Amino acid sequence: MERFFATCPRGLELLLADELRQLDADKVHAVGGGVQFIGEFLLCYRINLESRIASRVLWQVASGAYRSEEDIYRIAFAPRWTDWFDAARTIRVDISATKSPLTSLNFVTLKIKDAVCDKIRQLSNHRPSVDTRAPDIPIQGHLTEREFMLYLDTTGEPLFKRGQRLATGDAPLRENLAAGILRLAGWTPGIPLLDPMCGSGTILLEAAQIALDIAPGLGRHFAFEKFKNFGARHWREWVQRRSSRRKPVTPQRIYGSDISGDVLRAARANLAGAGLENAVSLSRANVLDLIAPAKEGIIVTNPPYGVRLGEEQALADFYPKLGDVLKKQFAGWRAYIFSADMRLPKLIRLAVSKRTPLFNGALECRLFEYKMVQGEMRKKTEI
Repeated sequence: MERFFATCPRGLELLLADELRQLDADKVHAVGGGVQFIGEFLLCYRINLESRIASRVLWQVASGAYRSEEDIYRIAFAPRWTDWFDAARTIRVDISATKSPLTSLNFVTLKIKDAVCDKIRQLSNHRPSVDTRAPDIPIQGHLTEREFMLYLDTTGEPLFKRGQRLATGDAPLRENLAAGILRLAGWTPGIPLLDPMCGSGTILLEAAQIALDIAPGLGRHFAFEKFKNFGARHWREWVQRRSSRRKPVTPQRIYGSDISGDVLRAARANLAGAGLENAVSLSRANVLDLIAPAKEGIIVTNPPYGVRLGEEQALADFYPKLGDVLKKQFAGWRAYIFSADMRLPKLIRLAVSKRTPLFNGALECRLFEYKMVQGEMRKKTEI
């Protein structure tokens, strides 16, 4: 059995742990920023192909206690790296740390790179080249206070890069975060879903793929395909098996709108690029003019947030109006608003039933849940 670590957006660790169990991972343990698990090596093929929430799948190839950079070098030098790739492959080393006493992560990165290259040269008389932009073999190290773990990244380009989004906005929502938000919202195919400020359509794309049972990793390549132990036949079988579950593209109860014609064209282009334009209903509309497309359903949206003073004031004026629309037009719905603007709950003046801390990259955000019941939903007092 091999040891793995799957990374994910912070706040989604428990959801990823549940997903990995469903994909047959064993000894699943969620920690900050990801999930530890074990399984046969071929399990990483399946997780890269099917996980909607993971960002990367890292295969642990070495670990040990350390006190100095020389310990790091010794641990990184120990594996027979040529068992997994040869010197013709380019590499890149990245490092992360939690409470490490070492002062320079750049120096640690250099020691790992030297150890890997020195060992490969010792075994093959050749030294691999470093490619910091598009390496064949990404290598990841992680330091805790006392332990050093070394991984081969089986993913390559992160899993949230589905390869289907042609156009993005100013602060695009990562695809795996969108998938996690849909799961936190309790949305499942068949329940009407509306994103009334859809931007480039990331939430709609993820929902359509879930509804049609399309594996997010279909149609792209992974770093494990460049490993010496790559099982091409097993990989083809996984892809064929998973492709056969894909449902025909038919209209779903998934609705999106935006006030901007340019943004809506980007959303249409992204859906068309994924072959999903017929699965989602798009319309140009101001969210303040919307009428619910069904008696009950779920709103999931990531509204714009201001970074300049004028934008902040405009949003301060907008949020109460949004609250009015939700209360009057969407009784019986649940609304999930994902935002980095911590003023939103106070300004929207609706009772928040749940706040979930999440991160979009390094940006701290919240997922605010509102249950739009019949009758008065206004907050009686401001806290």
